[in-house]
Amino acid sequence: MAERGVESDHATLNRWVVKFSPLIAASAQARKKPTAVSWRMDETYMKVRGKWTYPYRAVDRDGQTLGFMLSERRDTAAARRFFKRAVGTNGVPD
Repeated sequence: MAERGVESDHATLNRWVVKFSPLIAASAQARKKPTAVSWRMDETYMKVRGKWTYPYRAVDRDGQTLGFMLSERRDTAAARRFFKRAVGTNGVPD
């Protein structure tokens, strides 16, 4: 922006991200190629900024990531939240 002579504040950029990122994500989801009917869930744990977190991930048979969620807790509620989102975007797996 500075190269083009436009002054902007970091708060303005943050507002743009908040406003336009859902639109970009919806557009990308609509253009996503169909996935295989068989996919699996993968979960592990890792440290993020010094705290243990649990990444959940949906992976198809080719190893492509279909969905991703980072959770502070490893419990039934977190797993159900992830499955609800993954099934909503990719369909029910075999």
